[in-house]
Amino acid sequence: MLAPQLAAWAVGPLSLPDEVTHAALRHLLDGVGNAVAGARAGAALPALTVATGLGGPAEATILGSATRVSAPAAGLANGTLVHALDFDDTHAGGLVHSTAVVLPAAFAVGEQVGASGREVLEAAVVGYEIACRVAAAAPNGFHAGGLHATMVAGVFSSAAVAARLMGLDAATTTHALGIAGSQAGGLLAFLATGASTKQLHPGFASQSGILAARLAAAGATGPESVFDGPHGVYDALAPASVAAGTVDTGVLLRGLGSDDPADWETTRIGIKPWPTCQLAHVTMAAAQLALAEAGVDAGEVTAIHAQVHPDSATVVCAPDRDLTRPASAYAAKFSLPWSVAALLIDGAVGVDTYAETNLSRSEISELAAKVSWEITAGDGVAADAAGHVALTLRDGRTVVGRLDRSPGGGSNPLSDAGLFTKFAGNVGELADDLASAVRALPDSGDLTVLLTLAARAAEHPVPAPSPRTEASA
Repeated sequence: MLAPQLAAWAVGPLSLPDEVTHAALRHLLDGVGNAVAGARAGAALPALTVATGLGGPAEATILGSATRVSAPAAGLANGTLVHALDFDDTHAGGLVHSTAVVLPAAFAVGEQVGASGREVLEAAVVGYEIACRVAAAAPNGFHAGGLHATMVAGVFSSAAVAARLMGLDAATTTHALGIAGSQAGGLLAFLATGASTKQLHPGFASQSGILAARLAAAGATGPESVFDGPHGVYDALAPASVAAGTVDTGVLLRGLGSDDPADWETTRIGIKPWPTCQLAHVTMAAAQLALAEAGVDAGEVTAIHAQVHPDSATVVCAPDRDLTRPASAYAAKFSLPWSVAALLIDGAVGVDTYAETNLSRSEISELAAKVSWEITAGDGVAADAAGHVALTLRDGRTVVGRLDRSPGGGSNPLSDAGLFTKFAGNVGELADDLASAVRALPDSGDLTVLLTLAARAAEHPVPAPSPRTEASA
């Protein structure tokens, strides 16, 4: 059985290669910045309102505030905050937003138990590995069935993070993973409506994982067959992949705890340069590259044709909604034509690009209407696919932009300097101090300084212009 082995590793001694520590700190920094930006933009108010109303013992802080609530309630609020702007990181192999389900549990339970910064960091790495591996074992399997892999995998990572910080043993943690499996879900129905449920999924996962660990600690039991079946998470939530033989549960344990940093999924997570669906990024970047090659502005473009991975097309090119005039700001983030057009016209994409007031910009809608695509099967997963865009210009020329993969991930990672530029755009004038607090986690006694600075940063007005990274400059 896989769950007992995964649980034993999750709560056992942990030796982190330096590269893994560095990667984890980069992602926690990015997550804190996204949460602060989400708080300042008021992008997660319903979740914050409910979390505050749930109250409970003052165990953990809602990021960007001084409000303390129960750890499960903080998990709900902070998971939603990290993901609210869709600016958070993505693991290509699992197509999972890892920090949005790792950071909330690590911070909430870490604060609850008075953990040191090192203990929080180590728990976060456990969460990163489990979230990415659970999702990557069934590439696009959960999405193909209409489920958000972030929530499906996130309940397991959050449960493991909480179990480690709570000091649970391997047997109890196995039960926590089994209990978490019964809370896995997250419908993709928001794609056709622009509803805000996607923003809530990491909050649900974080809250549910913390509850699963608490339930196991209180004596509740969960099936140790939660990954293996019968009726495990893959059987129930990715049945087409199981039938096709594309589920590889060996991913859950392969190379786990290796001395080689290349075996750690934590080092393979990409950081987004733009606050929109990652599946559109490679096409956006290829189109921007083609326009730069042409040496003209977007007004000279008469047609845009893209090659799109089939699994990306179902999400960002779906024909069941108007992709040129999105129904909501969130729907615009899942429209490849609209996002490509906005980038080519404005030359950059930031948080303000997806403001409601921008949806009525006729020049973006008109250029978006000139975008066409063909579905081209490529090797590997959609989030790591190559990009190919051909621009037809008013003077009759056709200019092509090609990229091996989207900016921010794989062999094209965002640099530390580029990450700080993004972070500073999200956080504002306290960026240096808050970044220092995150980077100092391995030597910190607790989370107090970091949480205090995050609350102060959220009080400051949103800077202008909005976040721009090296990939969108």
